[in-house]
Amino acid sequence: MATEINNTNYQKLKNVLKEVFQLDQADLDFGIYRIMNQKREDITDFLDNRLLPQVKDVLAKNGSGNNAKIQEELNTAIEQAKSLGVDPNTLPKVQELQSKLANSISVDGLEQEVYSHLANFFKRYYKDGDFISLRRYKKDVYAIPYEGEEVKLHWANHDQYYIKTSEYLKNYGFKITGNKSVKIALKEASTEQNNNKEQSGKERRFEIFEEQPVEVSENGNTLTLNFTYEQHDKKVKQDKLISEALTTIVSNLPSEFNDVLALAPTEKNKKRTLLEKHLNDFSARNTFDYFIHKDLGGFLSRELDFYIKNEVLYLDDINTDNEQDFTAQLSKVKALKQVAQKIITFLAQLENFQKKLWLKKKFVVSTNYCITLDRIPESYYPEIASNKEQLEEWKELFKIHEQKDDLLTVAYSEPLTIDFLKKQPYLVLDTKFFAQEFKDKLLAEFDDLDKQTNGLLINSENFQAIELIKNKYNDRIKHVYIDPPFNLGQNKNFLYKTDFLDSSWLSLLQDRINSSKGLVKKDGSYSVRCDYHGNYLVRSLMNKYFSSDNFRNELYVNRIFKNKNLNAVKTLSYTYDSLFFYSITNAFEFVNPVMKLKQTRESYWRHMNDSEGQGSAKTFFGIELEPPIGKHWKYGQENIDKKINIGELRLDCKNCKHIHTEGNIDSCPSCGSINLNPKYLVHATDEKVLGTSWGDISGYSNTTGFSTENAEELLNRIIQISTNEGDYVLDYFAGSGTTQSVAHKLNRKWIGVEMGKYFDFYTKNRLKKVLANKHTGITKKHKIPYKGGLFKYIELESYEDVLNNLRLNTSANQSSMLTNKDFNDEYMLNYMLDVESRGSLLNIEAFQNPFNYKLNITRDNESQETIIDLVETFNYLIGLHVNTIQTIKGFKVITGVTNDRKEETLVIWRNTVEKSNADLNDFFSKMEFSTRDTEFDRIYVNGDNHLENLKIGDEKWKVVLIEEVFNTKI
Repeated sequence: MATEINNTNYQKLKNVLKEVFQLDQADLDFGIYRIMNQKREDITDFLDNRLLPQVKDVLAKNGSGNNAKIQEELNTAIEQAKSLGVDPNTLPKVQELQSKLANSISVDGLEQEVYSHLANFFKRYYKDGDFISLRRYKKDVYAIPYEGEEVKLHWANHDQYYIKTSEYLKNYGFKITGNKSVKIALKEASTEQNNNKEQSGKERRFEIFEEQPVEVSENGNTLTLNFTYEQHDKKVKQDKLISEALTTIVSNLPSEFNDVLALAPTEKNKKRTLLEKHLNDFSARNTFDYFIHKDLGGFLSRELDFYIKNEVLYLDDINTDNEQDFTAQLSKVKALKQVAQKIITFLAQLENFQKKLWLKKKFVVSTNYCITLDRIPESYYPEIASNKEQLEEWKELFKIHEQKDDLLTVAYSEPLTIDFLKKQPYLVLDTKFFAQEFKDKLLAEFDDLDKQTNGLLINSENFQAIELIKNKYNDRIKHVYIDPPFNLGQNKNFLYKTDFLDSSWLSLLQDRINSSKGLVKKDGSYSVRCDYHGNYLVRSLMNKYFSSDNFRNELYVNRIFKNKNLNAVKTLSYTYDSLFFYSITNAFEFVNPVMKLKQTRESYWRHMNDSEGQGSAKTFFGIELEPPIGKHWKYGQENIDKKINIGELRLDCKNCKHIHTEGNIDSCPSCGSINLNPKYLVHATDEKVLGTSWGDISGYSNTTGFSTENAEELLNRIIQISTNEGDYVLDYFAGSGTTQSVAHKLNRKWIGVEMGKYFDFYTKNRLKKVLANKHTGITKKHKIPYKGGLFKYIELESYEDVLNNLRLNTSANQSSMLTNKDFNDEYMLNYMLDVESRGSLLNIEAFQNPFNYKLNITRDNESQETIIDLVETFNYLIGLHVNTIQTIKGFKVITGVTNDRKEETLVIWRNTVEKSNADLNDFFSKMEFSTRDTEFDRIYVNGDNHLENLKIGDEKWKVVLIEEVFNTKI
């Protein structure tokens, strides 16, 4: 029975460690699971053969439960007694040893206690792939960290990064042989898919769409597998639904796609097919990897001490009179702590590695500009006119082939003519349609490129975007406005883990708010829009990061609501959202704190008093009225140029109450009375000082088709009270791009971040229309003149891209060093992942040709080898505001000023295989660059070089290797 219990405790611990080290996910080979699967054998061997046996070793070394030694001494004493013909049981020595043996504690028993405690401890804080910071004080009672605050905002995973990324609940695809591909897509569920809040006892599951499980594209090259994402009873497991989906798909599989049934075996599942692998990956990537702990090692170490003191080492029960018992208890604690701490160190290595990947500055995948034709020299027009892709977008976006409006000033013809382009100053060119050589030449035309650029759009997860632009835009932004996806129960683009709705949302917001706060100028401000689902949380969160002293106002703005409230018996309609307005410091002042709003009141008729109006209708306010001419009454000679519409003057008969609006009369035509009372129509305009209730303007709009489009009038007011012309405005939940559109129209600089797949269709295209001066929104209402302009848009590498490009490699030298057991253990616990991943995180050797640095990037749900924009990435790493960017004789030359040190900077890129150091020296000389003069404070060059170098202030070199910067800043 004891052996069975022992085996049960040991196996329980192994199962827990298998789960927390994610070794139970053998079927998954994407992201961090693929990396763990690469190291599965090494990790399993370390845990089973080198770590867990240390429990017994520690207990033995500390003299705990040394019953084997006592038994040996007892056996010897008994044999000696028998040899002397003495009854062993009468000897004091034998009696003493028998007593010790009876009171000794079994090593096996202590060992299994330690295994049980280890299993209980690590299982306690681990749930569904994440460590949750819940300190269990006693059963069903938890403690929270409290440091004497008057009010404490705390949530379950406050110390974790919420890594919502672009991959969740998106279509998924993979390629097979024969130029064929497979896509997995979500169909609308029969239940309300937009409501992600689970019903009691139910959870959402992926299930094959039985009505149409498979579809084949018209060209026969793409197979689509259709799934739904519906609520099921929790007893229905995802694995079972995937198994049923496999059966359905195989029975409906077209023969030309039989390659999906090729084997892709794992150690656990030798018969796994490629189709099964991808279905498991698809379902798992939407339910795993939501959080990364910020300090897992520190958290678990603190919790281990708490656990030992509260649940292992009961001081009142320690028998100090019994030395053996006392020693055994201390040995148990020592074994538990020593082995647990090594497991914690190992887990922390894994979690810190993921944190490192999450925090790593992401590469710029691509950089393009949208520019109105009035900013482009006419020498480029012939190439522009012949670009068919650009023409097709102009047809689609601006309808130049369908109508003649304020944009199209000459007749459209195809192919385009140079004359046509000359007369279309606000057509928007997108550089993505043109070759790199064209883009390089065009950008070289701009001096002060960043100053001439009106805005920046970033297609990226917003935390990654904020982290990348920090060095360039710290202390530059005047106002941040965000409208996060606060309607938690209704937004299908916001996927939450079961039971962590509010905490997921708070974790997402806290890191993005905290990270972006440093971007805002000391006299800048920050506003967050939220509805009743989270306004009580946002206020506390903002107080945490901005302090309540910097709270300025809670404003009330209109929301979208239905006029008819079917649940009015229980609730009233929600008509307002909250807009929380905070300053960064007390240096902030509203740009127009008493902004006056012109408000036209309803027109009304005003009576004239008797002294002014009684009598002849030929006089009005003492001014003679001449007979009407056309549709107007006309003032007398003194006011010959003033006119009053007939409808603005009337005569009321005081006797019969008839009203007369036409004719030149002295008496009432109805009753003959001369007792007439003239009235005039007033169109009254009041001026109202701006307050906190903004119900006079719309809060949302519906001009783009985007479901949560903010109204331009709302952003117009926010931007005007918080910024001046030329100031930067940031919105990192850009959505349809309202904030950026209004900022552009108001002559503000702007930055927008959006990760959604609708980035191109909604966000970017809307800004193109703004450049083209389409008269919509505040442009039309306030008659804002044409501006044109240009903006830059970039795409960033995603967290999934980083994981998918990751490769672990152990060099021959490293392998030889790992034969040393002690060094091997230290390496496994602390360094393995960092050391073996270096080459794939940043391949310095590939910098020989920086214009051809490639990574696998997921686009349209397929991983594609893509050239990365190292030049643009580097500019953000050093915080460079670009003046010029030119390509000269194979060298790419960038000049600008850094944001932090205000250093005049020169950056030179080259293909070091084609451009030697001698070529670099010659180019440097011909360009009249020098390391000795003061034209540039810092010069960056890729590749080892022979340029003369000098020490400058704070012991830094003037010429710096680009590769060194990437190593320290990426």
